[in-house]
Amino acid sequence: MRHADSRHQLNRFTSWHKATLKSLARSMVIYQGIETTMARAKAVRPLVEELVSLAKKNTLSGKRQAFKVLGSHQLVALLFDKVGPLFEKRSSGFTRIINLKRRRGDNAQMVLFELTERKLKEPKKRKKAKEEVPAIREEVSGESSQKSSPEAKQKETATLQKERKDDLKKPAKKFLGGIKKIFKKERDSL
Repeated sequence: MRHADSRHQLNRFTSWHKATLKSLARSMVIYQGIETTMARAKAVRPLVEELVSLAKKNTLSGKRQAFKVLGSHQLVALLFDKVGPLFEKRSSGFTRIINLKRRRGDNAQMVLFELTERKLKEPKKRKKAKEEVPAIREEVSGESSQKSSPEAKQKETATLQKERKDDLKKPAKKFLGGIKKIFKKERDSL
């Protein structure tokens, strides 16, 4: 019997409830912050706090307990190697809940549930595309020395611009893509 055994049930039967909490805990280890409802965040908070405290201790038994929840050796390694060391100086308060706006469909309070100490990801450096335009310019400049009239130069620049536009044109949309766009309209406000 479960007299006075209160918990956040989340309107789910036991196995579904446990699966929901495990899934949220896995997401917290991977992303270090998730957007969810207030009820779910409050329900999973003790579990995530316990996982972080296990990661701080860094013991074999702690890793086995974490594996029971996370179900993946890669996630356990991520928790103990990356997340645990972030909280060495902190004794509690490993997570925080930040209110966001309410969900449109059911007016549920949405929150950002995240770890208080997060490892910031470095922005990826974009690779610069190799430009073939300078090679074209060199060819045109060689020809332009032969043609000295200003009208000829204007024609050459116009042809260069057309070539660039042709290179940058997007591929033609497929037939079904066009139909989907017709039916994909913003919903009317309630």
